[in-house]
Amino acid sequence: MSHVNTVAFTILVVAFVAVTVIGFGAARWRPAENPMHLNEWGLGGRGFGTFVSWFLLGGDIYTAYTLIAVPALVYAVGAAGFYPLAYQIVVYPIVFIFAPRLWSVARARGYVTPGEFARGRYGSQGLGLAVTFTGILATMPYIALQLVGIESVLIVLGVGGSGTWYLKDLPLIIAFIVLAAYTYLAGLRAPALIAFVKDTLIWVTVIVAILYIPAKLGGWGHIFGVASTQLKAVNPATGKPAGGLNLPPAGEWSFASLALGSALALFMYPHVVTGLYAAKRRDVVRRNLAALPAFTLVLGLIALFGYMARAVPGVNAGVKASGGNTQLSVPLMFEHMFPPWFAGIGYAAIVIGALVPAAIMSIATANLFTRNVYRELLRPNASPAEETRVARLSSLVMKVGALAFVLALNKTFSINLQLLGGIWIAQIFPAIVVGLYTRWFHRFALVIGWAAGMGYGTVEAWRTPGNGEAHFGASTAPIFGHVVYIAITALALNFAVTIVLTLVFRAIRLPAGYDETRRADYTIDPEQPANDPIDLPADGPAVRLKRLGPRHARSTSNGVSRAAKERSSATVKSSPPGQPRRSRPDPRWGGSGLPGPPRPAGPPQS
Repeated sequence: MSHVNTVAFTILVVAFVAVTVIGFGAARWRPAENPMHLNEWGLGGRGFGTFVSWFLLGGDIYTAYTLIAVPALVYAVGAAGFYPLAYQIVVYPIVFIFAPRLWSVARARGYVTPGEFARGRYGSQGLGLAVTFTGILATMPYIALQLVGIESVLIVLGVGGSGTWYLKDLPLIIAFIVLAAYTYLAGLRAPALIAFVKDTLIWVTVIVAILYIPAKLGGWGHIFGVASTQLKAVNPATGKPAGGLNLPPAGEWSFASLALGSALALFMYPHVVTGLYAAKRRDVVRRNLAALPAFTLVLGLIALFGYMARAVPGVNAGVKASGGNTQLSVPLMFEHMFPPWFAGIGYAAIVIGALVPAAIMSIATANLFTRNVYRELLRPNASPAEETRVARLSSLVMKVGALAFVLALNKTFSINLQLLGGIWIAQIFPAIVVGLYTRWFHRFALVIGWAAGMGYGTVEAWRTPGNGEAHFGASTAPIFGHVVYIAITALALNFAVTIVLTLVFRAIRLPAGYDETRRADYTIDPEQPANDPIDLPADGPAVRLKRLGPRHARSTSNGVSRAAKERSSATVKSSPPGQPRRSRPDPRWGGSGLPGPPRPAGPPQS
């Protein structure tokens, strides 16, 4: 693999230059009145319609994990590697229920990150920081997975994987420097525009591969026969077969828990939430969640690449020569089965399929840091322009941090990088999803439950050997006689601790914090994007709302609007001359800019 495939490499370079031009040109696409605002840089102005959002979310969710890690797992273990297909089937009905509510409250309150929702919903700065820390930590290995995908292509092309470290990684470094540059300039608009190219390349590559390669190999019967024979062969190192075309009974719990845990975790990732927040309207979110399963069909076809690669002798020889690095199976299959020019198109699909989500992930984590750490703790009065500058710089730091995961962990089983992130990100499910419907959980109980789940999940993953690693070798572990995805057991512990402590804290009447959201926030659909929180007065609303139910009209009491009685500090203007100035927020009710309980004395101020 040291010989450079000139034709394929040229096609890849041309495609990379093309998306680079598109990335820099995205700064002029849908130009904003004020580009130095986090809503513009980090969320694309919250103005993407159904068509753009579908490509953006598709580029966001279906990444190098789809193109490299899933077929590599099927190549390595067989049927057990199809669990991503199961979780993609499960996830959309679940998310269809709660995602529109999350979009509405974020639009109503001007939230840019899920951490802001947790802080505002429960009046807890600590909980907001916990969600922020988890989002950043869990996204780092996901960005690293994109690096692994790009590196696999470069190794097969003969331009990476050997020589001194700086020569070996130079193409990868150049790719990410360019990615960092156009992300810094254009923000979310860059990956949104490039997603059109990325998704088109993936669809074309998959359709051609699924029709062309089996015909050259002698049909699907031959492919499945060869794969079955190879997977059933006993591995001398373990004394067991690698896997099979059918899932053994012993693997059912692992398969089911991986599918369920991954489904619960997917839409907790900050980059996926960013894609949701960028939608223009509530119905755009719902339509995209109904249409995104089209990508699930593509995922199922891509997973079959693992079996197809088993039937190509050159792939098996190349994987063996690389020390068993199954991440090379798909790039090697393209090299041996496609003419060089189309192999270059396939490589471009993988590389661009890694760059788009990596850009969105770095933007999402930068948003988290800027809104929930920098402004919350360091500069509460930071201007929108200052926030945007900090977010731009933070996105660069996030990309560098992902390199640490690539260097520290075993790259030959990169799917564990995503599963490790899933263990962590699943622990914010109670605060985010349950919080969209009820505040019954106590804020302190949520923080302690989160800490218990994070601690257990991290320790258990650290103790789990596998794939030649003494620690963090696998993401499943035995419990009560069954091998289960660690994220599920950690989340169960999280819920148990949260429920018990909520009962205790409510019994001793510990203050629950102040909720800055309102019931109508979760169902509104403002027709115009808002840079600032939307007020919801009943007597003469300032924002046109789409009526989604009769309960929205029940917002008055004795002729006084609810907004006048309970308006948050984020939407209250300075008191006019001659009227008493409003007091500062009471830290006992959440602090950090959150208002205290409504004051009963005196007439409401206009």
